[in-house]
Amino acid sequence: MSHEQRTTWQKHDRRTRLLRYAALVLAAWITYESWQELDIRYTFIVDAPKNLADLLFRMYPPDPAYAAEIVTPMVETINIAVFGTGLAILISLPIAYIGAENTTPNAATYVLGKFVIVATRSVNVIIWALFFVVIFGTGAISGVLAVAFRSIGFVSKLIAEGIEEIDPGQVEAIRAMGGSPIDVIVYGIVPQIKPTFVGVATYRWDINVREATVIGFVGAGGIGVKLDTAINFFQWANVLTILIAILVVVIFSEVVSAYLRKKVS
Repeated sequence: MSHEQRTTWQKHDRRTRLLRYAALVLAAWITYESWQELDIRYTFIVDAPKNLADLLFRMYPPDPAYAAEIVTPMVETINIAVFGTGLAILISLPIAYIGAENTTPNAATYVLGKFVIVATRSVNVIIWALFFVVIFGTGAISGVLAVAFRSIGFVSKLIAEGIEEIDPGQVEAIRAMGGSPIDVIVYGIVPQIKPTFVGVATYRWDINVREATVIGFVGAGGIGVKLDTAINFFQWANVLTILIAILVVVIFSEVVSAYLRKKVS
């Protein structure tokens, strides 16, 4: 075979390669323009290591005496996460049922379920917290509702996907034996999605422990209120004490969540 007749294998044809290169150039240009729009002040970046070292110097050592004052708000933070997750699960179950293709009563309920799932997931927990603080005032109730409404979309989506993956044979067998719709749910659907449900619930609680620590910045209760106050009054030793307490609680929630997920897997 002559050199002119020899061909080299290419994964894509010439047109596809040109389109891929053009897309790459376009992505690079968009990235560059987006970076330019950020208007970053590089002088601040140069001074960042010095400022960080100064901040750490002000924060260290933590104040052990202050630890006693944050026990109550830390417990409140954990309670916000627990009750927020529990409320979210109660609301999410019917939404997941109508948001799953194989259990929704009709097209209208399916669209409604999907809309609620998307709408609740699209709003950040801080925005939810601000919304409920305006309605109910500052305090833990606003935090519980903020955490709950933020979690609805997450929990509903994953449980709905779990429902869509169940074995339809078990459901049909219960119906064939004369089971009511409640029997179908209790004996046909619930046993099949139990591992998914427990995993989603514990994982979401783990996430909510983290989110419950920051909603206090807008007055929704918990340790975030103490942290915001300490920062505003430049009480850096107290700030470090709070951050260490948050880290301990987050690590504890991660361990518990991993243990529960392992048990049901």
